[in-house]
Amino acid sequence: MKSEHFTGVLLEGHKENAVLVPFDPTARWKLPAVRLAPGRLGHRVTGRLNGVLFESAVVPRARGFFLLVNEELRAAAGLTVGSPVEVILHPDEPPSSPEKAASRSYPGRRRAKS
Repeated sequence: MKSEHFTGVLLEGHKENAVLVPFDPTARWKLPAVRLAPGRLGHRVTGRLNGVLFESAVVPRARGFFLLVNEELRAAAGLTVGSPVEVILHPDEPPSSPEKAASRSYPGRRRAKS
């Protein structure tokens, strides 16, 4: 599936920081939202945030879609609220088993620096 590349700004959220995603992931990727946690739907994603590999989620909020950015990823990418950010984003592959799905820690798990 094609990666999406866009620029944005790190926004402060009441629970976690986020970057506005300029498209609807369901429409763009033809994939339905999945259950991320009780009461929370969204799209699991992987990509790069200012060059740092990450795993996170895109969730709907306030009639838009937002890439969740946890503190570890924010620090690794060298961001502060209001910082411009380059994003490369693509949907995460579904886990091959329920055990693998349970081992994932979304949103915002950072993979590694690159």
